[in-house]
Amino acid sequence: MSAIRGLIFDCDGTLADTMPAHFRAWTTTMDRFRLSFTEQRFYELGGVPSFRIIELLSREQGIAVDPMVVARAKELAFLEFVDAVQPVATVVEIARQHRGQVPMAVASGGLRNVVQRILLTLGIRDWFDAVVTAEDTERHKPEPDVFLEAARRLGVPPESCVVYEDTDIGLEAARRAGMRGIDVRPMYVVG
Repeated sequence: MSAIRGLIFDCDGTLADTMPAHFRAWTTTMDRFRLSFTEQRFYELGGVPSFRIIELLSREQGIAVDPMVVARAKELAFLEFVDAVQPVATVVEIARQHRGQVPMAVASGGLRNVVQRILLTLGIRDWFDAVVTAEDTERHKPEPDVFLEAARRLGVPPESCVVYEDTDIGLEAARRAGMRGIDVRPMYVVG
């Protein structure tokens, strides 16, 4: 990894096995607002900010809701389950091995308070030099903005960064940013 000068990690599904907890929170919240959101669709839209998903579902299903209100309700529901979140051991081990050796950032489509809480729950928040979340960019994955902002905050050129991701849209965002993307799904082990 001699040419690599920065590592960027997605959070949900990459560093942390949050997907079951997120799906439970989505199910609870969508029932409350009479919106349908299947598990298949949930995984297809992985990495998209909650309010964008809600805008899409609202438009598709013809049910008028305030996307920001529903997104806040979903994130609050998720926080009820966050203490049960487990690390994705193989990816956390990669971060541990490079801690203090290479500048590292987390770049997520999640909200700052939720991402910070996940990192604190896993005991790894202080490993990262920067945390970039949905509030930090106008455009979201598959657009490259979150990864470009992470590289900027690390002070590392995009082409010298490697991104660890668990979604197709996240890998596309890394490609658009001119970064090497590593799909963590084949190495996925929880615990």
